[in-house]
Amino acid sequence: MSNESGSHHPSRYESQKRRDWNTFLQYLKNQRPPIHISLCNSTHVIAFLRYLDQFGKTKVHLHPCVFFGQPDPPAPCTCPLKQAWGSLDALIGRLRAAFEEHAASPEANPFADAAIRVFLKEVKDSQAKARGIPYKKKKKKKRRVIHHPLKLHDDDHFINNTS
Repeated sequence: MSNESGSHHPSRYESQKRRDWNTFLQYLKNQRPPIHISLCNSTHVIAFLRYLDQFGKTKVHLHPCVFFGQPDPPAPCTCPLKQAWGSLDALIGRLRAAFEEHAASPEANPFADAAIRVFLKEVKDSQAKARGIPYKKKKKKKRRVIHHPLKLHDDDHFINNTS
């Protein structure tokens, strides 16, 4: 998309990715001592995700709450508001892409670290239990492998396709 002056408007995704990247860099800069992006690791990323919980809008019931495990509680409670799992998952996807665009060594992407996937799974599972919402894993279709010989010619010579 471009306007009459010929300037390009980035997509909503690109704009959000840029905002997320700038927010993360500002978070690192505000740490004491400040952390340069080249020294950032999954521990810093997880700390950032936990920091974002204070701005969350999703009620996550704690174990002692009478509404723990209820998807639609009938009354308010004092349980904390947190970032929803889906929001964190999307954020990590955008930051992972932004890191690859901006960082000197994309192979050392802290957003792609296994610890982040584990953290997100724990958030997803705990939020599902707290809110009584089961996240059902999509079943993978089983691929049937049929091993049969391939015919070379019309005569009786075959080769096996298992190589």
